Amino acid sequence: MKAKMIFHNSITRLVNWQVKLLVILFLFLGLGCDKKNDEGFRADFSYTFTDSNHIRFSNESEGEYYSMIWDFGNGETDTTTDKKKTYTVFYPVAGDYKVGLKLTNYTGGSTSVEKSINVATSNLIVSFSADIDPTKPNEVLLKNTSQGTYDAFKWHYRNIEVENELEWIAYFPFEGSYEIVLEVFVGQNAFTEQKTLTIAQDDPNYLEDMTLVWSDEFDETTINSNFWTFETGASGWGNNELQNYTNGNNAAIVNGNLVITAEKIDDNQTVGSYTSSRMVTRGKKEFQYGKLEIRAKLPSGTGIWPAIWMLGSNFSTVGWPACGEMDIMEYVGYEPNVVHSTVHTPAGFGGSGSGSSMTVTSCEEEFHVYGLLWTEEKLVFYVDALDNVVHTYAPAVKTIENWPFNQPAFFILNIAVGGTWGGAQGIDNSIFPQSMEIDYVRVYQKVE
Repeated sequence: MKAKMIFHNSITRLVNWQVKLLVILFLFLGLGCDKKNDEGFRADFSYTFTDSNHIRFSNESEGEYYSMIWDFGNGETDTTTDKKKTYTVFYPVAGDYKVGLKLTNYTGGSTSVEKSINVATSNLIVSFSADIDPTKPNEVLLKNTSQGTYDAFKWHYRNIEVENELEWIAYFPFEGSYEIVLEVFVGQNAFTEQKTLTIAQDDPNYLEDMTLVWSDEFDETTINSNFWTFETGASGWGNNELQNYTNGNNAAIVNGNLVITAEKIDDNQTVGSYTSSRMVTRGKKEFQYGKLEIRAKLPSGTGIWPAIWMLGSNFSTVGWPACGEMDIMEYVGYEPNVVHSTVHTPAGFGGSGSGSSMTVTSCEEEFHVYGLLWTEEKLVFYVDALDNVVHTYAPAVKTIENWPFNQPAFFILNIAVGGTWGGAQGIDNSIFPQSMEIDYVRVYQKVE
């Protein structure tokens, strides 16, 4: 019996201690939950409809606090220290809006409140029509038929933006489905309407209607610095190349041609044993879509690696291969008379890039046109004429992984020496100097 009582008392003390512990824990947690209230301020606001689509907001917060951050639920926000400031906010479209107010005090403490507000009627209806011209099946007449009060609007289609045109003829050169968006602005707020349009056929006059929008004919006495920048250094350029790119010492205009020359410094076949030039139009001349042609004569010899290519203009922010690479022409001297065209994307790069080759028997002795037809649907690489296709790249379903080519890109002209591809069969030091000659770089586009 005594043992039972001792056991009973022990259990009672244990239970009492657990109850006390739970009470302490509850009080502690309760104090933590009320911490914001202990800061000495409370967030609150009131609102009234001045008409069906305008609401007036007033601060009703209490206590000591420093700043207020308003979020009116329609894209409009404001930060203020004026506790008496009121707002009349326009809600042109019916719906439920979450409006929030956050308070902050001098020590960094904060509290907030959120209220749901229903706007029953619309003051703005965003709408438009899109009619295909039966006599010109690649042209679409867009009409803004929106109703209500707004400040501005934009059309969006084919990566094109057109501002404040009530009627606009939009051009779609290729068959397929396209999204057209009308974006209407009320103050800082944007409201949109979207439609999908189907174009039944390619425009047979697409190429004929292109015009020359930029070119460098290399007819001046010096290289045009408004077009070109020399990239310099001897870092191997990610391909274990051995040349040191100089600031113009290896490039010149001779008899109306740009001449890029790779020269030998010593016989060591190490980084810096050779010099060359790498010229880019980055930040100066960048293009999106069109017919791009470069007329060039190529160098020769084992170990030489000239290229005419393009990188996406977002290279500095997303890197390679996310920016996309279009190799209009690459040539490795140990494989004479064979030119290569390749596409590099996150879905396939390096040795897994998408590319093809073509034999051009006179590429070292004569000038040839190395071209790219770049549209929203495909990349077509060719030599001399569009029907002489080296490679076509046209993924059926385009994603950010396989089609980073919906943005501008810049040109690169260079000669590398050695490297993982150019030096795969060694370097013949007896071939130097070697030059790539370029007659012109031209860009044709459909001007709308």
